Amino acid sequence: MSWAEERAAERSPAVRRSRSRIADQVRSILDAAQRLIEIKGDAFTTQELTKEAGVALQTFYRYFGSKDELLLAVLGDAMETACLRWTAAASNLDDPLQRLHFYITSILGGLGQEPRRDALAQFIVTTHWRLHRVFPEELAKAEQPFVDLLHTEIRAAVERGQLKTANTAGDAWFVSELVRSVYHYWAYAPGDAEDVQDRLWEFVLRALGGVAKP
Repeated sequence: MSWAEERAAERSPAVRRSRSRIADQVRSILDAAQRLIEIKGDAFTTQELTKEAGVALQTFYRYFGSKDELLLAVLGDAMETACLRWTAAASNLDDPLQRLHFYITSILGGLGQEPRRDALAQFIVTTHWRLHRVFPEELAKAEQPFVDLLHTEIRAAVERGQLKTANTAGDAWFVSELVRSVYHYWAYAPGDAEDVQDRLWEFVLRALGGVAKP
């Protein structure tokens, strides 16, 4: 069960009786929200959502107290899914710096090239700060998988002598915030982000005490 499914399931008094059914219903709601987001961003109603998901309105409110809670779950689910995908894609890289480079630059990959990915990116940008005001702790938890992903590789690179930083956990958070800011900008900016990926990596590498290859 994903972070989003677990969080929604905890709202239900029937959680101990039927976790599988709950997970299926929550997944159908999250998937329906994702499809609607690709079409109209967050400008959909709960009625449109329940129709798309094939569930009753009362079922939606059994798991989510509001539409904003649903959007928070969508962000958390998207982050968890992306981190699992990036981890699998980088599993053949033996060098922690190579994996760190892959994670940092992959988040910008595809922007401006895939309409589906652009729609999700623009949804994240328009929704993120509103949710940050309403659910600051919950949003931080939803974004933690990416911080953890970076932290693992920064710490491993420090242990190998490839990076020089005394606060690997704190630096992982700062790097994640920087990457997110760049991602937010390029979600709407025209043009090719490929050069930005290289410059972002060089900036992060030097900030962590590494040396770019000539």
